Amino acid sequence: MRSGKYINQLKDEVRYKAFVPNQLPFKINADEELQGLLSRADLALGRLDGIAETLPDVDFFILMYIRKEATLSNQVEGTQATFADVLNAAAKVKDLETRKDVDEISNYIQAMNYGLERLKTFPLSLRLIKEIHRILLQGVRGEHREPGEFKKSQNWVGGSTIERASFVPCPPQEVMPMLDNLEKFLHNNSRTPVLIKTGLIHSQFENIHPFLDGNGRIGRLLITFYLCQQKTLDKPLLYLSLFFKKHRQEYYDRLNAVHEKDDIEGWLKFFLDGIALTANQAIETSKKIIKLKEEDTKKISTLGRSTSKAILVFNYLFHTPILTIKDVERITELKNPNALSLINKLVNLGILKEITGKKRNKVFRYQNYVNLFD
Repeated sequence: MRSGKYINQLKDEVRYKAFVPNQLPFKINADEELQGLLSRADLALGRLDGIAETLPDVDFFILMYIRKEATLSNQVEGTQATFADVLNAAAKVKDLETRKDVDEISNYIQAMNYGLERLKTFPLSLRLIKEIHRILLQGVRGEHREPGEFKKSQNWVGGSTIERASFVPCPPQEVMPMLDNLEKFLHNNSRTPVLIKTGLIHSQFENIHPFLDGNGRIGRLLITFYLCQQKTLDKPLLYLSLFFKKHRQEYYDRLNAVHEKDDIEGWLKFFLDGIALTANQAIETSKKIIKLKEEDTKKISTLGRSTSKAILVFNYLFHTPILTIKDVERITELKNPNALSLINKLVNLGILKEITGKKRNKVFRYQNYVNLFD
């Protein structure tokens, strides 16, 4: 097979077959359907990159998308925490309950932000991947499974024992040669289209499965990191985990078919379709954000002398769409009851919504903005 081969392994009298990928690049049979999907994905990414210039606060938009991506990527792996939990945790309001496993999502956000910042001065490399992995597993489930270190023992996917596993990836002794090849592929100057390379990088990483835990999340982070490194996107605006979660079974089936049936093209077609759909959805969300901000700015302009203070609060909401009266006091330098009065005006305009149902220590959310991401 082009993708690799299964080899017989023996450990403590247990026999199993592990998959060893072939080195990249693979020969791709680019039929008319694959070419069409590639063109469609390229066009959608170009439109997404262009619309970023029109967003009022593109960095806040990216922040919200990273929070959403972190939530969904972890949910693909079984995490139960929700997007609301992530926003609550980010707002640091003690009266808002969050699920315990929200820490896993917070780590993903930290890993994403760390990687994006690091890429400004450091190449996408095995060293950076290890650094990101260490952040991902710090203090959460998997923290005892060698964070930041490539595996030294055999792992497997599915099943309580290796004999019952649905997939046994690359054996430990084969990992470094395969990762060295993957790192070279990240930086070679082949004529392979960037989006095709991105799809191959993701599937190859998952077939190697170089860490004892967290491979799926790291593999999905690599998609964004590689597109940004290649300048395919000027801003990190594309996140595929919603598509992968909606089509979770097909996502796994397509990845498995690479090493089971050598169906590399089937995976690439699925991947390119996901890029086009996700980019177009992000474009529509961008347009809705622009429209929402214009409409709500007009509403705030009717507040007379309170307008300037209200604008300060309004701009804050695009970064952290949850706040308390104390937040408003800090942002505007107003004292209560003037801060509460300003909040009530924003509630009456339909911009803020009280979400705790309490008489004291109330918490408010920019619900219409959150709805665009949730």
